[in-house]
Amino acid sequence: MKKMNHFVLISAAGMLGFTACKGPAQKSAPVMPPTPVNITEASVAPAVYYDKYPATVTALNNVELRSQVAGFITGIFFKEGEVVQKGKPLYEIDRRKYEAAYRQAEASIASARANYNKAKKDDERYKRLAEQDAVARQILDNAEAALETTRSTLAAAEANLAAVRTDLDYSLIKAPFTGRIGISQVRLGAQVSPGTTLLNTISSENPIAVDFVVPESEIPRFAALQGKSIAAGDSTFRLQLSDGTAYNQGGKILAIDRGVDNQTGTIRVRIEFNNPEDRLKDGMSCVLRVLNEQSGERLIIPYKAITEQMGEFFVFLAKDSVAAQQKVHLGPKIGDRIVIMDGIQAGDKVIVEGFQRLRDGGKIQIGIPAAAQQGGPAKK
Repeated sequence: MKKMNHFVLISAAGMLGFTACKGPAQKSAPVMPPTPVNITEASVAPAVYYDKYPATVTALNNVELRSQVAGFITGIFFKEGEVVQKGKPLYEIDRRKYEAAYRQAEASIASARANYNKAKKDDERYKRLAEQDAVARQILDNAEAALETTRSTLAAAEANLAAVRTDLDYSLIKAPFTGRIGISQVRLGAQVSPGTTLLNTISSENPIAVDFVVPESEIPRFAALQGKSIAAGDSTFRLQLSDGTAYNQGGKILAIDRGVDNQTGTIRVRIEFNNPEDRLKDGMSCVLRVLNEQSGERLIIPYKAITEQMGEFFVFLAKDSVAAQQKVHLGPKIGDRIVIMDGIQAGDKVIVEGFQRLRDGGKIQIGIPAAAQQGGPAKK
């Protein structure tokens, strides 16, 4: 029984081998046709591009108007939101008691000056008599003491007059500089307290500043730009407003902050812009565009030629009907083109259409049929 099983197994193996030998020959893998592609030559062209920073418009002069004396508002002499000139009266606080105090101080000065003049004449007269030995020394001493007392009284009266004059002046609040005034925070008849009640805010408008922060590693870059004057057509600093429009004035560095914020590792930079049309308002958000120092003649290719794999970027080059994948380092994107920092050279034939189906070393045929182009490139 065991021998019979062994014989059957061998016979079955022999039959399988015989069947395999008699079967049809194995077919070879089909040859894939070349992939149709379109190419362009990498070329050197002017590349002007900007680094972008979030920024905030800041008035160079911005003052909160507060009363320095107590009282009721008796006059408002401006239209809210208008430009007021330096020295223009803006608010009046009830001045009656301050005017009365001023007149009283003037009267005190007049009295003190009269006493001083009398004491001075007495002192001069007693000195002449003392020279002739015609008056007691004590009388001369008393005259000199009276003169000093009246002199001190006059000085105190003059100081008091200056103080009440200051209060009187503070009762009429004037514009500290030419600028645009905001909406009033008080109305006629409102009571104000010294130093606490906010009346209004006034800001200068032209020129105006834009503040932004940069990493401390970029301090040398901006320090080198500090002091640079604005020439006609200068494009070093450009603003993009919140609505996406470009601001038509150039800027210059006004100041770099005194130190680096040790919490964020950044430093604040202030750019000054002319603002003749009052387009820039204090507190506005915008984007500051700073001309990149690497702008110039750069190698540029169409952006659609770039592929990305695991965070790295590649292009396909056409070399003798074969596609060669090449790693590249990208610069900034300019419209529908991109700057190539390194990886390829000018004159290299870059595949811009049809590479989605390619592999490194794959066969290619230059020229994509019109029907295929209308369908757009295939995505991986």
